[in-house]
Amino acid sequence: MESKTIAKIQSEGYDALVNALGPEDAIRFIRSFDPGSGDYTQDRKKYLKNKTVKQIGKEILELQKSL
Repeated sequence: MESKTIAKIQSEGYDALVNALGPEDAIRFIRSFDPGSGDYTQDRKKYLKNKTVKQIGKEILELQKSL
């Protein structure tokens, strides 16, 4: 399978949205995304504090049990 360019993927994605939602709702959907703000890398370091993937996974499982 040949790798697609980002431009081709974007074009096909827009076409799929328009086909599925119609032009107006496709535009509304695209406009609903917010790029956010802040520095993800710094935030991640602050909140994860060098935790291992195993530690994070354990915390997730513990939180899920409490829900």
